Amino acid sequence: MKQKQDRSRANKEFPLLFSIIFVFCILGVIVFLVAHKISVEMSESAIQNLTESLDLMQGSIEVILDKEAEFQKLMAQELAEIENPREFIRTYKANQTMVKISLIMDGEEEGVSNTGERFTPEELDFSFGGTVNDLPISQSYLNFMGTWAYSMKCPVEKEGQRIGELYIEYVYDSFEQSLPNGFYDGWAMLYIMDAKSERLVLKPKGMGERDAGHLNLEDFYRANQIMEEELQKEVSMCLENGQNLMFYHDIRGKSALNYMWAVNGGTIYLIGYVPVEGIQQEGSTVNQNIIIVIAVTLIAFFLCCGLYYLNQRQQNKVREEREREREIHNQQLAEALQAAQIASNSKTMFLSNMSHDIRTPMNAVLGFTTLLARDAENPGKVREYTRKITASGQHLLSLINDILDVSKIESGKVVLNYEPFTLNALVSSVDAIIRPMAKHKEQEFHLEVTGIGHECLMGDETRINQVLINLLSNAVKYTQEGGNIWFRIIGLKQHSSQYEHIRIEVEDDGYGMTPEYLETIFDAFTRAENSTTNKVQGTGLGMAITKNIVELMGGTIDVTSEVNRGSLFRVELEFRIPEDRQDQQFWEQAGISRILVLSRDAETGEDIRLLMKETGVRVDGADNVEEALEKIRAAGVQQDDYGMILMVRGLTKTEGGKDSDWNCVTAAKEIRKLVSEEVPFLFLAECDEIGIEEVLQIGKAGILLKPFFVSSLKEKILEMQAEGRKEEPPLDGEGSDLEGLHFLAAEDNEINAEILTEILRIEGAGCEVAENGKLVVERFAAAKEGEFDAILMDVQMPVMNGYEATRAIRNLEREDAATIPIIAMTANAFAEDEKEALDAGMNLHLSKPIDVELLKKVLSQFRKSSKVETERK
Repeated sequence: MKQKQDRSRANKEFPLLFSIIFVFCILGVIVFLVAHKISVEMSESAIQNLTESLDLMQGSIEVILDKEAEFQKLMAQELAEIENPREFIRTYKANQTMVKISLIMDGEEEGVSNTGERFTPEELDFSFGGTVNDLPISQSYLNFMGTWAYSMKCPVEKEGQRIGELYIEYVYDSFEQSLPNGFYDGWAMLYIMDAKSERLVLKPKGMGERDAGHLNLEDFYRANQIMEEELQKEVSMCLENGQNLMFYHDIRGKSALNYMWAVNGGTIYLIGYVPVEGIQQEGSTVNQNIIIVIAVTLIAFFLCCGLYYLNQRQQNKVREEREREREIHNQQLAEALQAAQIASNSKTMFLSNMSHDIRTPMNAVLGFTTLLARDAENPGKVREYTRKITASGQHLLSLINDILDVSKIESGKVVLNYEPFTLNALVSSVDAIIRPMAKHKEQEFHLEVTGIGHECLMGDETRINQVLINLLSNAVKYTQEGGNIWFRIIGLKQHSSQYEHIRIEVEDDGYGMTPEYLETIFDAFTRAENSTTNKVQGTGLGMAITKNIVELMGGTIDVTSEVNRGSLFRVELEFRIPEDRQDQQFWEQAGISRILVLSRDAETGEDIRLLMKETGVRVDGADNVEEALEKIRAAGVQQDDYGMILMVRGLTKTEGGKDSDWNCVTAAKEIRKLVSEEVPFLFLAECDEIGIEEVLQIGKAGILLKPFFVSSLKEKILEMQAEGRKEEPPLDGEGSDLEGLHFLAAEDNEINAEILTEILRIEGAGCEVAENGKLVVERFAAAKEGEFDAILMDVQMPVMNGYEATRAIRNLEREDAATIPIIAMTANAFAEDEKEALDAGMNLHLSKPIDVELLKKVLSQFRKSSKVETERK
């Protein structure tokens, strides 16, 4: 029986469906013919063109309203046949159009809603009398999601008697899908306005200027300077009578055709304007726009028909199965929508940040270049402008590097370059960058290294340095003036004897971060948003790059923070310990086999002992002067004197069982009485610590800056041993300047070549430029031996690139082909690019824009090493 009913219902539905489709196809053809006629007459009547466009949008909206009313009537019929309509409403899932469905039975003051809350009709205002397909429509209002919406009510009748009222809330955003994405090539401005409240409830995307955003009709008047009282009265009469109105009025100094277009009998209005200039350009595209509107309308209709048909079939299934499927489907839609919104917001924020942050230094460069041309005769201003241009260019370069870095990381093309490095060099380079930044903001920068067993490690020093600079520069940026920054390197328990386990901590007492931002801090394109941090420029990529680099090295990173209390970042990494890195022969040659460390801080003494463990040097400790004197006397008796005294400032001397303060200078003078004048005294002190000048007055004494490293101790010992010796004059050609040098440069860009030549000329060096790698090889092959001191090689060039040219030069059959310095001079600034340059036979890698001081330094180092090799041979 049931199967026969279903078959009979299907037999009735299909002819009806096809009849409706046929009618709409006929209507579509008719509308298309009308549209074609309108497009032919467009050049003669701009007003008629706009009228047709508005009619189409009006028709689209009214079709949507009619379909919503029709669907609501069908739902009311279905509710009348259901035994428990309240339960049906409670479990009904909302969609993107119908966000709230409510039912109130006759005789009851409150009803039920699918949102779970109680419903009363007093919440809605139907007083202005508007209807859609005989269903009353309410005045527009802001719903619980903060979106403009309206409601329609429909009686629920059973056997000819009203048993209740069905209320459905619709959002205006659903209109946007059926409206054209702009008309008049984006010249036209369009709002949808509620006629009763005169509130602008929707501005479809692509309609008008991006920054336009009016609230109501009065705001629209004021923004567009429509202040004539007679004109405003005419508009008011139009709204009261539900009529259409068009009038010309200047908008922002341009003549425009303004319109007020009634929809659904004047319950809502399409308002806006079209510049006359835009109307004149629309003639060639009107057909396309109208066809799109028709297509969208037909597609929407067919989709509604399809959904209606599927819905009728689903009514015959088991209720529980239907609810489960709807729940899963809605959950997937919500997740997909949320993911799309997050991705869209992230990209929008990124583009906004980058637009601002890139334009800022670029505007500075262009602006100061203009001023430079104007004030070229003023040396003082020229120097000031060039300094600011350089600073802006460096900032712009750092932004570009961040973008390229995150692109490399996300594409999986980042390759770590594992090489030996020392913690001393790493900490020194970071300290040299961060301490001036902190000092500029009058911040205290605290540096601590504890528990480290090996300072020589294997790893990618460049990437580690990048991580530390990102964390520490952020700490400086987001900490107020006079605040504190702590940088700690802490040795942890080793998981393997071949690896050093290290924790890096960066802490500050700055602005801090909210718990919500902490959840997304390591996501790309995100930045903390508040009135303070918004003043700090950045791409929002630093933390994402940092996390990716740390994870690429097999480490972990986490963060804790409180608003106005500060933040703490912790990074844990493991580095391989290279073999045979300790140079015990150095200590034998220096005559140091035993040292005495004087420090009240037991942890500092233990750190020194731990780092000196593999040098073969014994380390004794003393926590006061009296104990130190006793150990020195005992060592003298045993004829095993100390080779060096290392003192930490702020020692005390024991007298009669009590401690009294002694500064390190006084203690050193007393200890000096018991040791040889040749024994060096080193004082471990903080950078810029007060009273350091007194230390240098003691014979053979020096300052060793914290934190303690074996390599820095060796450098200080060598420095002290060299004191007093007559400084040898530099070897010929060994200076750090470029005076008298002659370069061969490969550069295919004329501007870059001119800049390079002029910079070298200022430094007193000559330069010959070739346009590609092939010409460089030919010129070098034809040159006399020694004619060129070095080759500056660009990488990306026509005919022959820099790598191929370098290999060709190295394979030439002449003695200097294998020894002449070839320096990569390229915009490719990644570690893998540097590796490829070195593999091709280049000696050094400098990224553009070229740094003259760095060029001096690397050439000086290369020439010194070449001199040593020559002497060995």
